[in-house]
Amino acid sequence: MFVGDDWAEAHHDIELVDEEGRVLARRRLPEGVAGVAALHGLVADHLGDHDEPDQVLVGIETDRGPWVQALIAAGFVVYAINPLQVARYRERHGTAGAKSDPGDAHVLAELVRLDRAHHRPVAGDSAVAEHVKVAARAHQTMIWTRQRSVNTLRSMLREFYPAALVAFDELAGRDALAVLAAAPDPETGRRLTAARVTALLRKAGRQRNLARTAEQIVVALRSDQLPARPGVVDAYAASVSALVAVITEMVRQTVVLEKQVNAGFWPAPGR
Repeated sequence: MFVGDDWAEAHHDIELVDEEGRVLARRRLPEGVAGVAALHGLVADHLGDHDEPDQVLVGIETDRGPWVQALIAAGFVVYAINPLQVARYRERHGTAGAKSDPGDAHVLAELVRLDRAHHRPVAGDSAVAEHVKVAARAHQTMIWTRQRSVNTLRSMLREFYPAALVAFDELAGRDALAVLAAAPDPETGRRLTAARVTALLRKAGRQRNLARTAEQIVVALRSDQLPARPGVVDAYAASVSALVAVITEMVRQTVVLEKQVNAGFWPAPGR
């Protein structure tokens, strides 16, 4: 996988392409640990279960800073591309020479896909890289594992509980995890009241739009769906409960690791 990363002070425009040059994803990510986490999630969605981090090649117009060091520490191969080379490549292959962040993300991805032999990977030898090395790899692994578990949960719900997919876009979000833990099967979901859902959301940490969100979830869970064979519902429900419990804990531990990685972006005074 090839990643073009056009960075600015507050954000990164990202493009992912495969070996054939097909665009897999485009996204604007914030600077800092939240952006790194989002990038790991994007990559996890498009890598195979047995792929390794060093199969991800990143092109970016700098060789410095905690963002670069965090990517290196996570095992990605990072190429620092001179901005002049990016501009020349854009002029040769584009219809217009004007700079644009999404356009440069594509140029950077194509440079590392087609022309990386003429560039050298960045060495992760700074003090920042040493600080975040262990935490960044663990953080990345946690996100990849969580994303794969979420994808498994999504496939399972699609087979026997599609109303849950109507109710929740983000299965690793606190709302979805709280409700699915209490209602891991369609029948239990249909019996949930708005008051019960409101209580679940409040306990999970939601503070705003409680009543409206609870009502939307109840309506979605009571929507028509084709029933699964009765003999498999209990097995599916037990599997959903187990996956929800695992994902919930991984979400908690991701936050713990984010704090360690975050220290590499904004070290404490005197460090």
